[in-house]
Formats: sequence, structure tokens, C-alpha cells
Amino acid sequence: MSRQFTAIYKKSGKWYSGWVEEIPGVNTQGLTLQEVKENLKDALLLILETNRLLNKKETSKGKVIREQLLVSL
Repeated sequence: MSRQFTAIYKKSGKWYSGWVEEIPGVNTQGLTLQEVKENLKDALLLILETNRLLNKKETSKGKVIREQLLVSL
């Protein structure tokens, strides 16, 4: 499954910062733009997997409704 997110990059001194606009907490830094892009993909995947595991644990305690949610901007 592929999803699309918005990555923001900013250079500050010797470092680049990067974050995902749609998901708070997904951010990283690197010495090169390429490094920060790779780090940001890793950070996003870790956050998504962690959220998935936390939700799985929480929803295992009772009956829940799970469905796909599609929005158009």
C-alpha cells in the first residue's frame, strides 16, 4: 500500500531538518539533504508501525468497528 505525505526540508547552518506536515512528531535531521530524506522515511515508517501496534493493543480489549476512511482535499 502506498500513501502520499508532504515532506518539508529546511537548512539551518550545517544541518538540514525535515518533517512530515500531516503527522506531528515525524521529524529528523541530517548533514545532507539526502541523509535527512532517508532519515525522514525511516522516522515515518517507525511512527506508523508504532501507532499500528498501539492501536492493535488498545482495540483488542473489546468490539470495535474498523474501516477505510477516504478524504479528498
